[in-house]
Amino acid sequence: MQDLGISILFKGVNFQRLLMGLWVTLRLALITIGLSGVFGLVFGLLMLSKRKIPKIFCRCWLEIVRFMPQLVLLYIVYFGFARLFGWDLDGETSAVIVFTFWGTAEMGDLIRGALTSIPRHQTESAAALGLTKGRIYLHVLIPQTVRRLLPQAINLSTRIIKTTALVKMINVTEVLKVGQQIIGQFYRQPDAAFWVYFVIFLLYFLVCWPFSLLARHLESHWA
Repeated sequence: MQDLGISILFKGVNFQRLLMGLWVTLRLALITIGLSGVFGLVFGLLMLSKRKIPKIFCRCWLEIVRFMPQLVLLYIVYFGFARLFGWDLDGETSAVIVFTFWGTAEMGDLIRGALTSIPRHQTESAAALGLTKGRIYLHVLIPQTVRRLLPQAINLSTRIIKTTALVKMINVTEVLKVGQQIIGQFYRQPDAAFWVYFVIFLLYFLVCWPFSLLARHLESHWA
């Protein structure tokens, strides 16, 4: 019986290498998600500012993120900044900078949308009842904003996790890069690539699927 390519995953420490690569992927994603959440809150509030300069600045930032591929941004930071400014940036640091730059704009836009979706008459009614501005935010705006925001923020988190696959292009040894290294070691086995990539697909699925279920549950629960 012909040896299946899946057997190479259990030779030596190949499977452990894939799991270590997956941890690199998750570490980058978790750092990015955390920073994007913090900076995105500031970004979203600036987009609602009545001052023109912050709004124009945020709008330009958002448009750059929407029209510029993340891979190009990775190349600009990893290769371009190193030569232009003499910065010694490793791949992981460059990835965190780029994905946070992207995630902040996306998260900020989600926060802006969640806040503006709340009817104005609710805040006006709360103010008419004598609630202070702080209590209006605490009891009226924040609870409704969280309900509108959380499912979309979870979906953005899964996008960030999947997009981290691009870091293999700047020499970060994440799960996809490890898979390519394993395939290169067993290039004579024709079906090795299929099984390695299939297992990587399963790893991504197992990581992202719970996020998708949670977002779906929250949307139906708060509908």
